[in-house]
Amino acid sequence: MGLINTPVLGTELSRYHRFARGKVRDVYEDGSRLLIVATDRISAFDFILATGIPDKGRVLTQMTLFWLDFLREIVPNHFLSAETNGLPPEFAGRSMWVRRAEMFPIECVARGYLAGSGWKDYQSTGAVCGIPLPAGLRESDALPSPIFTPATKAQTGHDENISFEEASRIVGAESAARLRDLTLELYKRAAEYARSRGIIIADTKFEFGAADGQVVLADEVLTPDSSRFWPADQYQPGRAQPSYDKQYVRDYLESIHWNKQPPAPGLPEDVARRTSEKYKEAYRALTGRALS
Repeated sequence: MGLINTPVLGTELSRYHRFARGKVRDVYEDGSRLLIVATDRISAFDFILATGIPDKGRVLTQMTLFWLDFLREIVPNHFLSAETNGLPPEFAGRSMWVRRAEMFPIECVARGYLAGSGWKDYQSTGAVCGIPLPAGLRESDALPSPIFTPATKAQTGHDENISFEEASRIVGAESAARLRDLTLELYKRAAEYARSRGIIIADTKFEFGAADGQVVLADEVLTPDSSRFWPADQYQPGRAQPSYDKQYVRDYLESIHWNKQPPAPGLPEDVARRTSEKYKEAYRALTGRALS
């Protein structure tokens, strides 16, 4: 079975200045607004792979737009428009115009379950990012209540977990408290909804900025790239969980014993296709509609 769409690995737009290029997104600027374009690039183990995932960028953008609308009563956001008239055809569905914001230099992470780096931290310290937890928890167990575990933003490599006190030193105590409260409120609202749709949001990260004198939610929101989504009907604590993300990609890279040094390898067509299907499956489950 062949790939339905050719992955978009990069974009060029001569009429606007390229403001930034991340692992997945290309960002262009036009005065007081930015155009964020989610490509189909995929990274694993901190490297951008040679093969893209068809429609991945469209899933990320459409899911972000769904959540921005769903959560708008809790916090304003930076979204302006998804209009792509006058832009190349490949920009459709994967682009959004947003207002500029002065971004807070921390990642705002909410954890509701013990997984990933949180599980490793707990195994060695009995805490996650300095937050003590009850003894005897298993991998993937639900936490007594969701916790806020901020991180520094890394331009390359992994973000580094930091304490709330360190976050307060970076952004100020008042801002840190506001970001913590917003992060946990957004996570709880989204997790409750997702569970009703058959998905557990184990953890997620938000980014916030300041615009027009208020805190706004920005960048991608509650996507398979920024969150850990688990199918609720397969949830079984005490082990790692199947997930709606890069599982096929990571499993393949481990199977070929890649040394995690450049150059990053490409992916077989079936691995790219199955990964694309997982992203779309998460979108369908959460929104109740197929990717248009």
